[in-house]
Amino acid sequence: MAETADPFWSFSLGFYAGPGVSPACIALQDRHRCDVNLVLYACWVGLSGRGRLAEADLARAEAVNAPWRGGVIERLRAARRALKAEAQGGAELELYEAVKAAELAAERIAQQRLQRLAPAEPFRAAGERAGDAGANLALYLGDRNAEETAAPIFAAIRAAPG
Repeated sequence: MAETADPFWSFSLGFYAGPGVSPACIALQDRHRCDVNLVLYACWVGLSGRGRLAEADLARAEAVNAPWRGGVIERLRAARRALKAEAQGGAELELYEAVKAAELAAERIAQQRLQRLAPAEPFRAAGERAGDAGANLALYLGDRNAEETAAPIFAAIRAAPG
Protein backbone atom coordinates (compact mmCIF):
# COMPACT_ATOMS: atom_id res chain seq x y z
CA MET A 1 0.00 0.00 0.00
CA ALA A 2 1.33 3.41 -0.91
CA GLU A 3 2.52 5.64 1.91
CA THR A 4 0.21 8.42 0.65
CA ALA A 5 -2.74 6.13 1.42
CA ASP A 6 -1.50 5.90 5.02
CA PRO A 7 -0.75 9.46 6.17
CA PHE A 8 -0.90 8.40 9.82
CA TRP A 9 1.61 5.60 9.21
CA SER A 10 3.92 7.93 7.28
CA PHE A 11 3.71 10.49 10.10
CA SER A 12 4.40 7.81 12.72
CA LEU A 13 7.52 6.52 11.00
CA GLY A 14 9.06 9.99 10.92
CA PHE A 15 7.83 11.20 14.31
CA TYR A 16 8.83 7.98 16.11
CA ALA A 17 12.36 8.37 14.74
CA GLY A 18 12.68 11.84 16.29
CA PRO A 19 15.08 12.51 19.17
CA GLY A 20 13.96 10.63 22.27
CA VAL A 21 10.51 9.75 20.91
CA SER A 22 11.02 5.99 20.48
CA PRO A 23 12.39 5.36 23.99
CA ALA A 24 9.69 7.60 25.47
CA CYS A 25 6.97 5.66 23.63
CA ILE A 26 8.36 2.32 24.81
CA ALA A 27 8.62 3.63 28.38
CA LEU A 28 5.02 4.86 28.23
CA GLN A 29 3.99 1.42 26.98
CA ASP A 30 5.99 -0.61 29.50
CA ARG A 31 5.75 1.62 32.60
CA HIS A 32 2.41 3.36 32.17
CA ARG A 33 0.45 0.83 30.09
CA CYS A 34 -0.07 3.29 27.26
CA ASP A 35 -0.85 2.20 23.73
CA VAL A 36 1.88 3.63 21.50
CA ASN A 37 -0.50 3.76 18.56
CA LEU A 38 -2.87 5.94 20.60
CA VAL A 39 0.03 8.16 21.70
CA LEU A 40 0.99 8.62 18.06
CA TYR A 41 -2.65 9.05 17.03
CA ALA A 42 -3.11 11.88 19.53
CA CYS A 43 -0.02 13.60 18.14
CA TRP A 44 -0.91 13.00 14.48
CA VAL A 45 -4.48 14.28 14.79
CA GLY A 46 -3.19 17.54 16.25
CA LEU A 47 -0.07 18.03 14.15
CA SER A 48 -1.86 17.16 10.91
CA GLY A 49 -4.39 19.93 11.51
CA ARG A 50 -7.29 17.61 12.29
CA GLY A 51 -7.88 19.34 15.63
CA ARG A 52 -8.35 18.45 19.25
CA LEU A 53 -9.70 15.16 20.47
CA ALA A 54 -12.47 14.95 23.04
CA GLU A 55 -12.63 12.24 25.69
CA ALA A 56 -15.31 10.52 23.60
CA ASP A 57 -12.97 10.50 20.57
CA LEU A 58 -10.23 8.80 22.58
CA ALA A 59 -12.69 6.35 24.11
CA ARG A 60 -13.86 5.40 20.61
CA ALA A 61 -10.26 5.03 19.41
CA GLU A 62 -9.44 2.83 22.40
CA ALA A 63 -12.56 0.72 21.80
CA VAL A 64 -11.68 0.25 18.13
CA ASN A 65 -8.05 -0.58 18.87
CA ALA A 66 -8.27 -2.67 22.06
CA PRO A 67 -9.40 -6.03 20.57
CA TRP A 68 -6.72 -5.93 17.85
CA ARG A 69 -4.06 -4.78 20.29
CA GLY A 70 -4.87 -7.47 22.85
CA GLY A 71 -5.63 -10.28 20.46
CA VAL A 72 -2.85 -9.71 17.94
CA ILE A 73 -0.26 -7.01 18.65
CA GLU A 74 0.46 -7.86 22.29
CA ARG A 75 0.70 -11.57 21.51
CA LEU A 76 3.12 -10.94 18.66
CA ARG A 77 5.13 -8.57 20.89
CA ALA A 78 5.35 -11.21 23.63
CA ALA A 79 6.47 -13.82 21.10
CA ARG A 80 9.04 -11.43 19.61
CA ARG A 81 10.47 -10.58 23.03
CA ALA A 82 10.66 -14.25 24.01
CA LEU A 83 12.39 -15.12 20.75
CA LYS A 84 14.84 -12.26 21.16
CA ALA A 85 15.83 -13.63 24.55
CA GLU A 86 16.12 -17.21 23.33
CA ALA A 87 17.26 -17.01 19.70
CA GLN A 88 20.77 -18.33 19.20
CA GLY A 89 20.96 -17.92 15.44
CA GLY A 90 19.91 -19.80 12.34
CA ALA A 91 16.25 -20.72 12.17
CA GLU A 92 15.55 -19.13 15.57
CA LEU A 93 16.85 -15.78 14.37
CA GLU A 94 14.85 -16.10 11.16
CA LEU A 95 11.72 -16.77 13.20
CA TYR A 96 12.47 -13.73 15.38
CA GLU A 97 12.73 -11.53 12.27
CA ALA A 98 9.50 -12.97 10.85
CA VAL A 99 7.59 -12.31 14.08
CA LYS A 100 9.08 -8.80 14.26
CA ALA A 101 7.84 -8.13 10.71
CA ALA A 102 4.40 -9.53 11.58
CA GLU A 103 4.21 -7.31 14.66
CA LEU A 104 5.07 -4.25 12.56
CA ALA A 105 2.41 -5.23 9.99
CA ALA A 106 -0.14 -5.60 12.81
CA GLU A 107 0.80 -2.13 14.12
CA ARG A 108 0.20 -0.70 10.65
CA ILE A 109 -3.25 -2.31 10.49
CA ALA A 110 -4.06 -0.80 13.89
CA GLN A 111 -3.05 2.60 12.59
CA GLN A 112 -5.19 2.19 9.47
CA ARG A 113 -8.17 1.47 11.72
CA LEU A 114 -7.43 4.53 13.85
CA GLN A 115 -6.87 6.73 10.81
CA ARG A 116 -10.44 6.04 9.68
CA LEU A 117 -11.70 7.67 12.91
CA ALA A 118 -9.97 11.02 12.33
CA PRO A 119 -11.39 13.90 10.32
CA ALA A 120 -10.35 13.32 6.72
CA GLU A 121 -9.09 16.80 5.99
CA PRO A 122 -6.99 19.21 8.00
CA PHE A 123 -8.94 22.25 9.11
CA ARG A 124 -6.74 23.87 11.75
CA ALA A 125 -4.22 26.61 11.04
CA ALA A 126 -0.54 25.76 11.30
CA GLY A 127 -0.12 27.90 14.41
CA GLU A 128 -2.72 25.87 16.31
CA ARG A 129 -1.46 22.40 15.50
CA ALA A 130 1.26 21.93 18.12
CA GLY A 131 -1.12 23.13 20.83
CA ASP A 132 -3.76 20.69 19.61
CA ALA A 133 -1.28 17.79 19.56
CA GLY A 134 -0.02 18.61 23.06
CA ALA A 135 -3.59 18.84 24.37
CA ASN A 136 -4.48 15.53 22.69
CA LEU A 137 -1.49 13.79 24.21
CA ALA A 138 -2.17 15.25 27.66
CA LEU A 139 -5.79 14.10 27.41
CA TYR A 140 -4.69 10.58 26.48
CA LEU A 141 -2.13 10.42 29.29
CA GLY A 142 -4.80 11.57 31.73
CA ASP A 143 -3.87 10.81 35.32
CA ARG A 144 -1.14 8.25 34.57
CA ASN A 145 1.57 10.55 36.04
CA ALA A 146 3.53 10.06 32.83
CA GLU A 147 4.41 13.66 31.95
CA GLU A 148 8.11 13.20 32.71
CA THR A 149 8.24 10.01 30.66
CA ALA A 150 6.44 11.76 27.80
CA ALA A 151 8.61 14.89 27.90
CA PRO A 152 10.57 13.96 24.73
CA ILE A 153 7.29 13.51 22.88
CA PHE A 154 6.01 16.90 24.00
CA ALA A 155 9.37 18.36 22.88
CA ALA A 156 9.01 16.70 19.47
CA ILE A 157 5.52 18.17 19.16
CA ARG A 158 6.87 21.67 19.88
CA ALA A 159 9.70 21.16 17.37
CA ALA A 160 7.45 19.81 14.61
CA PRO A 161 7.23 21.96 11.50
CA GLY A 162 4.09 24.06 11.73
